Amino acid sequence: MAKLAQAASKYTIYARFEADGTVEKPDVIGAVFGQTEGLLGPDMDLRELQQTGRIGRIDVELNTRGGKTSGIIIIPSSLDSTETALIAACIETIERIGPANARLTVEKVEDVRSAKRQYVVNRAKELLSKIFEEGMPEVSELAEQLKEAVRGAEISSWQGLPAGPGIENYDSIIIVEGRADVLLLLRHGIKNVIAVEGTSVPPALAELTKQKEVTVFLDGDRGGDLILKELMATCDIDFVARAPRGKEVEDLTKKELFKALRERIPADQAKIPEIGSTERTERREERRSRRVIEPETAELLRSTLEELTGTRAAYLMKEDGEIIGKVPLREVFNALRELQADMIVLDGEADQRLANFAAQRGVKLIAAMRASVRNVPENIRIITSADL
Repeated sequence: MAKLAQAASKYTIYARFEADGTVEKPDVIGAVFGQTEGLLGPDMDLRELQQTGRIGRIDVELNTRGGKTSGIIIIPSSLDSTETALIAACIETIERIGPANARLTVEKVEDVRSAKRQYVVNRAKELLSKIFEEGMPEVSELAEQLKEAVRGAEISSWQGLPAGPGIENYDSIIIVEGRADVLLLLRHGIKNVIAVEGTSVPPALAELTKQKEVTVFLDGDRGGDLILKELMATCDIDFVARAPRGKEVEDLTKKELFKALRERIPADQAKIPEIGSTERTERREERRSRRVIEPETAELLRSTLEELTGTRAAYLMKEDGEIIGKVPLREVFNALRELQADMIVLDGEADQRLANFAAQRGVKLIAAMRASVRNVPENIRIITSADL
């Protein structure tokens, strides 16, 4: 008769034995089966119970010393409590093991489920303790992680420009200024979006506008004016939408974003402010002067960026270069709330949100692999690896 699969054990019988001689495991197991046979009738015969999976594999732990052997017999049982107790009592009737006289005493019948419950309780305490030690993440942090996951999954590239997935498949497209603007629109379900990434319009984008209905959606500042003028001169534009004056697209609320798009106007009605060459030169010189740093500081930033490369982390530093904290990129905002830093060096992109928040916290310089900051706050400098 083939042995059936053992049912889940409910109880475990632990019986201690002492034998007046040297015995082996087969002697002990043979005594268990042989000397209990027939005591409780055929339905409670140990061999039959093991064949049907109601008694598990019998294990023996023994130790021989001074010509005598002692040890523990372990019997798993899936019988109910009454039947298990009967089997345990039967075990105590064994008088010989192999050639030696023996004495058996059941030490305990363990409720396996109770032991499991105790394990669960103890383990839960450990896990709960770790949760409190590590601290629960803030809701804002969880939301930001979720946003980053969505952004990373949806943003793509078209001819090297940040864009929504499958931008070439749409009949109409929205042109924005930078990557952060693309991310904002994607987050609110608008996928037919592409960024121009500067005032120099790539020929491929200009060609694409000839095949689509095109809306440009730009910041409500002088930078937006410049880009609008360039786009109108090089592309086939149908509509113009602008953020409220003084605001950037990436900082708009959902309500403000959709309101601005609803209020777009035909391109031929859009007013393009004249921007003189003197003003452009002054703005260019201003940006250049804000990137100039002393050689010693430049070398410090360069070496620190190289050290961070590939870590997706950031250093918070004092003005003299002392590192006061190293955190994952997603923790930078929380760290700035806790630490007073003069500089931030990060293995990633410095965006407008980080620049604004860092400036509010008194940070004087951000060094990053790249930057997408349109309006640099007056009291902070943004340095990229290219500037170093």
